[in-house]
Amino acid sequence: MARAWVILGPTAVGKTDVGIWLAERWNGEIISADSSAVYRGLDIGSAKPTPEEQQRVRFHLIDVADPDEVFTAARFREQALQAMDAIRARGKRVLIVGGTGLYLRVLLHGFSLAPPPADPEVRARWKAEVERVGAPALHARLQQIDPVAAARIHPNDAVRITRAFEVYEMTGVPMSQWQQRAATELPALKIGLTMPRAQLYARIDQRVEKMIAQGMLHEVQTLLQKGYNPEQPALKGLGYRHLIGYLHGRVSWDEAVRLWKRDTRRFAKRQMTWFRKEPGVHWVDASPGIEPTARLVEKLLMEQGGTTDAEID
Repeated sequence: MARAWVILGPTAVGKTDVGIWLAERWNGEIISADSSAVYRGLDIGSAKPTPEEQQRVRFHLIDVADPDEVFTAARFREQALQAMDAIRARGKRVLIVGGTGLYLRVLLHGFSLAPPPADPEVRARWKAEVERVGAPALHARLQQIDPVAAARIHPNDAVRITRAFEVYEMTGVPMSQWQQRAATELPALKIGLTMPRAQLYARIDQRVEKMIAQGMLHEVQTLLQKGYNPEQPALKGLGYRHLIGYLHGRVSWDEAVRLWKRDTRRFAKRQMTWFRKEPGVHWVDASPGIEPTARLVEKLLMEQGGTTDAEID
C-alpha cells in the first residue's frame, strides 16, 4: 500500500477542500506542501487553512518558520518525513496536499533527479551579486558551501557559479550532492486536480478579491511593521510583493491588484507545466465542485489499490 496520498495541482483549484474532505472521511492528517504556508503571519495571502479547518483536520508543515528564515526544500523534506512517521504511528492516514512542485519533487523522489529548473527571481539575485562582488569572490564563497562543485568550476565562470548558488538557495542541498544521492522514492498515490483554464483563471481572480476583502493589505502592513525585510523570499510571494509595491508607492492600487491576478494566473500555468512532468499522476477534473470531485478522487484511490471500503470510518 502507498505510504501517502498526494493531492496536487495549480493554485485555486480546490486542493485543500478536497484534502479536508478525504482526511475527515478516511481518518487522515494533512501535510501541507505549500512554500508560503510554512511561514508564520502569512495567512491570508497563502490561503492557509482557517483555524476552523485546522480544528476539523490536523495539518502539518504550517507555521513552522518566521518570514525572515529561508525554508529550503531539504528542510521541508526532513520535517515532512518526520510528520509522516508520527501520523502513521497514530494509526492515521497520510495526505500530502499542495502545489509547490519543488517540495513535492524532493519529498517523493529525494535528490536522485537532476537539480530543479531555474527560478527567475533567485537567478536574478545571484546575477546581481556576481556583478556586485565579481565571480572570483563569489567562487570563494562557493568553496565554503560546496567545495566539490567549486573544484569543478573555474573562478571566472559566472554562469555556473550563480547556478550553484541558485540550486543551494532553492533546495538547501549543494549542487554536487544531487547526482550523488541514491534514489529514495516514496511510495505514493498521486492525484492531480485540474479544470478548464477559463474557469481556473476566474477562480484565481475571485480568490484575489476574497483575500483583499479578508484584510490582505493589513496583513502585509503588519509584517512590514514588525520589521521584516521585503526582500526576504517569504515576502516575494504572490500578493505580498504586489501590495508591498503599492505601499511603497511604486504602483497604484488598481495596478497592484491587476499584476497580482496576472502573475497568479501565470504561476498556475507554470505549476501545470511542472506537474505534467511528474510521473504517475492520475488527473481529475475539479470543475464539478468539492464533494463531487472528492468522491471521484476517492473512487480513483480505491481503484488504484490505495484503500478498501472497509477502511471508511
